Amino acid sequence: MDPTLAEDLERLPELLQAARDFAVGEVRDLDHRPVAHLGKAPLPAPLPAGGAGTEGALARFAEHWAPGFSGSAGPRYLGFVTGGTTPAALAGDWLTGAYDQNVSGGAGSLAGALEHETLGWLRELFGLGEEHHGAFVSGATVSNTVGLAIAREWLGERRGVSVAREGVAALGPVDVLSGSPHSSVTKALSVLGLGRDSLRPVPVLPGNREAVDVERLDAALTALDGRPAVVVANAGTVNTVDFDDLRAIAALRERHDFWLHVDAAFGGFAALSPAYASLVAGLDAADSICVDLHKWLNVPYDAAVQFTRRQDLQVRVFHNASPYLGPPTQDPDFLHLTPENSRRLRALPAWFSLAAYGSAGHREIVERNAALARRLGERIAGVPGLRLLAPVRLNVVCFTLADDPSERRVHELADAVAASGEAFVTPTFYDGTHGLRAAFSNWRTSEADTDRVFEAVERLCAEPRS
Repeated sequence: MDPTLAEDLERLPELLQAARDFAVGEVRDLDHRPVAHLGKAPLPAPLPAGGAGTEGALARFAEHWAPGFSGSAGPRYLGFVTGGTTPAALAGDWLTGAYDQNVSGGAGSLAGALEHETLGWLRELFGLGEEHHGAFVSGATVSNTVGLAIAREWLGERRGVSVAREGVAALGPVDVLSGSPHSSVTKALSVLGLGRDSLRPVPVLPGNREAVDVERLDAALTALDGRPAVVVANAGTVNTVDFDDLRAIAALRERHDFWLHVDAAFGGFAALSPAYASLVAGLDAADSICVDLHKWLNVPYDAAVQFTRRQDLQVRVFHNASPYLGPPTQDPDFLHLTPENSRRLRALPAWFSLAAYGSAGHREIVERNAALARRLGERIAGVPGLRLLAPVRLNVVCFTLADDPSERRVHELADAVAASGEAFVTPTFYDGTHGLRAAFSNWRTSEADTDRVFEAVERLCAEPRS
């Protein structure tokens, strides 16, 4: 054994304690460190011939790299839709690395059974029935890709072909209808060989909405003259957190033949709150569902889940045919359900957080984040130099400059907020206007944090910039 590696093995408890102490210090300073880092990265160093050991590597990381990491785990990082990591989820993630289980199959470990239990808890959390089967994947993009891959096989089934065996060329033209699809949907269509141009945009409701007009969707399906299609519904759009009427869309299947995929990456968590659960009424009618967990469940990156009613088609797509693996059974191993064979135990941080805080604890996070978004929205609406681009429907505040909201000025404001170290928000383009998004999904965020974000935005929007 390499001498440095042998020494690290001998000192392993001490080294893990040092890493723990360093991590504690970093987490403790989240409230005080800059939320974003805009400086230049150090120049890449050559690969060392002789290693410095874990202690030396930790020292080098602390000196060269840690100061430039963002405070994305903290309470004022409101860019994209980014959760933090609950204490229980962090403990589960550390143990995931310590146990280093490969949960591609169920042989030799109970890790796969724990994943099944966690999927059952999540199914209950989102109000789904036992007919929905799930698996963990790396994020919403892969979750949407898996759901649409199953939809692709369903289209083949309707047309008497197996895309998994014959290839996408056997399928012929495909129609994917959606009102406000996330960019990951078109990415998935490209990856799956269906093509970005297979997406057929359907008009949304009037009056500053992103939800699909169900009557126009009905008409678009009618125009297909009975040809099977895929409908991608949205449970929480990224700019305004608008929700398609899932029950009304599902009811269209009485007259039309389509696969219903629901992108509920973060909006699915509305199901936890009685005040917002009506927004996702009908989610259980979906044929496939995407939910991201490193958003509002506040587990570490990378973790998401996908559900489907047609696990048989899922196996047909992702079956890993090899003699040493054996055929998929009635309860197939996870390697037959997702693009990955080797899979880390992503379920363990989620299991820890759900076991630690239950549905009530996670409901409180959702409701508090929604209340804080309303608080920020109300304060922004009272600033003469700012205006809301849409109502605050759940946990995202979409706003812009009241005068001359050009791309340059809006991006300058975003950069100024980041440079202040007080907050991080991301630019967007909504309803023909450049704007900013503040997305609340971190378990730590408080009223005091929200007021600090507002004060920074208010001050900086009034400062002159070139």
